Amino acid sequence: MRGSFRIPVHPPIATRTGPSPDLGEDEDRFVDRPCYEFNALLRPSWDDRHCSHCRHYLTARCPHIDEFLDDVDDLSPE
Repeated sequence: MRGSFRIPVHPPIATRTGPSPDLGEDEDRFVDRPCYEFNALLRPSWDDRHCSHCRHYLTARCPHIDEFLDDVDDLSPE
């Protein structure tokens, strides 16, 4: 077929239906918040109520943006 090509689709690294049991206490605070609204641009299998899959994650509409930015400020290069 001339001019046609396929874009590879890779499966998600992890597909969970809830928080992972190996999440530490620090990670638990970014899961299952009442303001969570799934980002419909992601695959439905990623709807695990984790903040990084929220529609408002790292946007001005996120009520916890300051908390996320504080976490980034705490990171230092090794």
